[in-house]
Formats: sequence, C-alpha cells, structure tokens
Amino acid sequence: MAEELVFYTNPQSRGQIARWMLEEVGAPYRVEPVRYGDEMKSPPYRQINPMGKVPAIRHGDQVVTETAAICAYLADAFPEAGLAPPADQRGAYYRWLFFGAGPLEAAVANKTIGFEPSADHEMTLGFGNLGTVMDVLEAELTAREYIAGDRFTAADVYIGAHITWGVNMMHTLEKRPAFIDYAERMNARPAQQRASALDEELASKLEV
Repeated sequence: MAEELVFYTNPQSRGQIARWMLEEVGAPYRVEPVRYGDEMKSPPYRQINPMGKVPAIRHGDQVVTETAAICAYLADAFPEAGLAPPADQRGAYYRWLFFGAGPLEAAVANKTIGFEPSADHEMTLGFGNLGTVMDVLEAELTAREYIAGDRFTAADVYIGAHITWGVNMMHTLEKRPAFIDYAERMNARPAQQRASALDEELASKLEV
C-alpha cells in the first residue's frame, strides 16, 4: 500500500506553491486546511511544524516543512514525474531552487517591508541588493526557457510562483519582459491551473 500523502495548507499562503508541485507530481494526497491564528499556532499543528506556519506535508512517517524543501522532496519521492534532473546533473537545479529560497525571497521581503540595505549592509546580507538579484534572474530567464536547463523541473515551480506573484499580484518585481514571458509559460501549465482552481475552491469554503 502506498504511503499516505497529507498536505497541510491555507489557500492564502505559500501553500499555493506546494499545491502546484503536488499537482505536477500527480500522486493522490489528502488536504488538511489550517486556519490562521489559534489553529495554526496550536500544539497539535506545531507537532507538524514547530514554526506554526504552512505549508507542510506528511508522507508516511516523513514530515517536510519549508516550501522549497517540499518541492525538492516531492521531486525525489515521485521520480516518475520527471521533476528533478539525474543526480549527476543537478548543479543548476540546486542552484536555482535555493537561489529562490534564499536571495530572491529575502530581497523581495526586504523591499516589501521597506528596508533598503546600505553598502555596508550589502556585504552582510546574502542577497546583496534587489537590483543584482533581479539582473541575475533576468539574464538566466532570457537565455533559456526553464530556469535550470532545457526542461521543466521543481525549481521552475518555486521560481515560477515567486515571479508570477511578484509581477502580476504583489507588484514587488519589475515587469521585465523576461519575467512576464516566463510567468505566462508557468501559468499555462495544466497543473498550475488545477492548483489555482483547487485553492480558490478551498478559500471559498474556509475562513482564512
């Protein structure tokens, strides 16, 4: 019997990224919605994620938190989906998956809260400054269709979600042509469209 896959999420969270990844994988999963506030900070849920945040997954006896880690785990747990390169060809895949979880997310978060790093701060912060992060990402997406090579991977789920949100929804990223084109390609994926529809349905039923 296959191990049960449980998805803890709130539709107004980074759980949207994990949902997209689950839909790309194509394995059956059970959804456990978690409301913000007391429920997300409750002792039972903190046994799943001590941070009191979503998303998280439980796959058999394995619990995985942190969205980029969930994407990487699912790609490995379900290799038939073809969402990770062969082990000896993962340099770019790891680079961009963790670039998204590190410099990209940190740079955008700092901009969102109004923090502008000084030159001295840039030497301390892992992302340096937002402009450099955007230029590096733009150059990569101008050079190729997918972020980590010639085919779609879990790194595209993570990077693609952040670019789509930043360009089209949160307006935290400049509308550079490479970003707009990439977001359109990612939004055209059937799994992403299914995930969005499922999250919209969940949101309509859940007081988030």
